[in-house]
Amino acid sequence: MSMLQQKMSCPDNSAEQFEQDGFFIARGLLSPADVETIRETFMQQAANGPVEGLSETHRPVGNASRGYDKSDPLSFYPRMMQPHQHPELAVGPVAMKYMLHPSLHPLLKAFIGQEPVAVQSMFYFKPPGARGQDLHQDNFYLRVKPDTCMAAWIAIDDADEENGGMVVVPGTQNMEIACPEPSDRSRFFTDHHIEPPPGMKPVATNLKAGDVLFFNGSLIHGSYENSSKDRFRRSLICHYVPDNSSELSQWYTTRLRFDGTTISIAPAQGGGPCGNLQEIAKPH
Repeated sequence: MSMLQQKMSCPDNSAEQFEQDGFFIARGLLSPADVETIRETFMQQAANGPVEGLSETHRPVGNASRGYDKSDPLSFYPRMMQPHQHPELAVGPVAMKYMLHPSLHPLLKAFIGQEPVAVQSMFYFKPPGARGQDLHQDNFYLRVKPDTCMAAWIAIDDADEENGGMVVVPGTQNMEIACPEPSDRSRFFTDHHIEPPPGMKPVATNLKAGDVLFFNGSLIHGSYENSSKDRFRRSLICHYVPDNSSELSQWYTTRLRFDGTTISIAPAQGGGPCGNLQEIAKPH
């Protein structure tokens, strides 16, 4: 185990580690029983392929949209967007429970410095052979002001370099939100790429099922292809904003505190770093 991993496994210095690197890994934060509940519920929901109104079968590309080719592993297992907003489906209550799970709250509050407000949930299946998600910054999409958003990335399988685990670029949490370049579509299913500053490189996180990776909305992060033969890399990802946020992209309609109360946040104004509101407002 590296010195960085040793430090990250100690909860006593979590705030210090987060301040230094822009991310923190809470090892074993969810129990094996929790992980099994999430995995089985989402796999059963996806047993017959994409679910209308939940699975992202088409992605916005400018004023058009793009679907998955039938040969793409993601055509059967696309990511599920905002499952917590679907109480009529089995995944709805499960996503809501873990988006507001009490074990997440103290770390989120410590890292954000304020009461966290949940605004998004997503579930990624990432089956064998699936492409990755290119390097990006979350607040490019959520457009939170005056601060930034926060992610809690819950590993539902062991996630390493072979099956397309997460990579982060330590130290980029203090960067401005950048206007992306086009991604390499042969390797990534997303359209945007952010090039790390000179001297900064992606670092593999190597998570175990039940670990939670916390990172802020300016940190450059992503994942590469799942090159394994038989290993999924499933994850439940939730985003949060500070409860004093004055702006948030209009596409994120949930604004839910951990005590169940809601707050009002005005829609983000202007066109963001690229000067194109339509392009950056869509959920990622």
